[in-house]
Amino acid sequence: MRKYLIRSVAICVLLLSVVAFSLPQNDKYFEIVKNLDIFATLYKEVNANYVDDINPNLIIETGIDAMLSSLDPYTVYYAEDEIEDVRTKNTGQYGGIGARIGERLDGGVYVLMVDEGLAADKAGLKRGDEIIQVAGQSVANDYDRASEFLKGQAGSQVALTVRRPFVGEIELELSYEKIKLANVPYAGMVTSQIGLVKLAGFRQNASKEVKSAIRDLKKKGADHIILDLRGNGGGLLAEAVNVSNLFIDKDELIVTTKGKLEEMNASYKTLNASYDTEIPLVVLIDRSSASASEIVAGVMQDYDRGVLIGQKSFGKGLVQRTMPLSYNSQLKVTIAKYYTPSGRCIQALDYANRNEDGSVGVIADSLKTQFKTANGRLVFDGGGVDPDWPTERRAFSPLTISLLAQDLFFQFANEYDHDWGELYSGQEVIITDKIYDDFKVWLSDKSIGYSSDVIKQLELLRLTADQQGQLDEIADEIDRIDDAVKKDLESDIEKAKKEILFLLREEFAGRFFYEKGQLEASFLDDADVQKAVEVLNDPEIYQATLVGR
Repeated sequence: MRKYLIRSVAICVLLLSVVAFSLPQNDKYFEIVKNLDIFATLYKEVNANYVDDINPNLIIETGIDAMLSSLDPYTVYYAEDEIEDVRTKNTGQYGGIGARIGERLDGGVYVLMVDEGLAADKAGLKRGDEIIQVAGQSVANDYDRASEFLKGQAGSQVALTVRRPFVGEIELELSYEKIKLANVPYAGMVTSQIGLVKLAGFRQNASKEVKSAIRDLKKKGADHIILDLRGNGGGLLAEAVNVSNLFIDKDELIVTTKGKLEEMNASYKTLNASYDTEIPLVVLIDRSSASASEIVAGVMQDYDRGVLIGQKSFGKGLVQRTMPLSYNSQLKVTIAKYYTPSGRCIQALDYANRNEDGSVGVIADSLKTQFKTANGRLVFDGGGVDPDWPTERRAFSPLTISLLAQDLFFQFANEYDHDWGELYSGQEVIITDKIYDDFKVWLSDKSIGYSSDVIKQLELLRLTADQQGQLDEIADEIDRIDDAVKKDLESDIEKAKKEILFLLREEFAGRFFYEKGQLEASFLDDADVQKAVEVLNDPEIYQATLVGR
């Protein structure tokens, strides 16, 4: 194989050289051929002379990735062994058991969520189960091995051995099935009149799922809708158009694409009669709402069809297309920029100017261009869609972040035996004072790994005194302060009580009612949802927002 590769590179060099000398010096393609010639020659010499053996696939892929990284973050090369993962991401389909697993801090591989109604759920698998064996093969403390074994040909069977809290090891028999990730993982009532549709992706049939969800919510009494696009990274352009079409009349412009090639320039209009142009609508967005999500949000804003609530969106105004390459590899390449009906492109002006979470960094007002919505409201380009009603992103205290990082809510739920009675939804899960007190007692013998500023300074004082040989002289005083600091930790726990109650509620709701239970449990503590309820419940505020008053 290696000799074949070297011979192929040599032939490529020869052919490129012939082509290069046949082209005019000022031709752009001469520069392309010349540099390909240099690249091939360089590889040949490195391969022949480098002191260690070279992995051809690795070194070439590294070169490809480095080349593409100089363009934009979304132009990406996929080797043959990555294609299946790409297909799963794009179609939402794979052969599996319908459960998400993860490695926790103790090294164990646990079930983190079970998809309702699928193979894992039907077999009785639960959140918190530790996976010990798959098909007779040990996967204990080996996430990669477990993940590989839990995917298989639809219709075939697989045996699982799991360790369950308060039960011990149990054996389950499951059948792999064709898993199709839902575009709409949740649709339910927030109040007696307000329904919420969570749209997680823009894969095939996304618009049909949204329409079906709204239809069902209307039957339950919903006359106001919240469309939740938070965390939705986008997907198919056609589905963004179709979802917008549910709320926008036929023959209205949704998005325009403009690229280097003439065939990439296109205008996309609504093709069908709308589903409902009157129902009051709030669209939730956040820093992770990107691409197709931003098209829908931008369209609703440009036509003053709905009120946007949340945080500035991600800022991805680019369109990609996947191109097949030789040897079953693929290239996803940016082919155009897209523009909302008002004419704005929400692509971040500087790919590198982003926050740590990837969201849009600060854009100077002088670099922005203003546009107008149908009602004359001012909107701007330059990076993301700005909400009509901005909300603060949830920020947990350092103590709560430490509890999350160490899986302590997950561990507590695994070890806590409690009679919850009869529950019917995630909203009915209540964390009582007793459960909260039990959690604090359970935490008391845990090494939380949390350091307040006082604790950090105390540790520094102890270390410095020891280095100076004065620790014995002040040890009693340090111990006295240490005792006081422990009370300070208890105080911090009390200060974080609201956050702790929320996360405990979400943890247990997910165990009883799957992912939809977690979402329902969050409604009362979700600032975006509560603001949406406030706006939708007040027609004057809703209308004033849409006309810019």
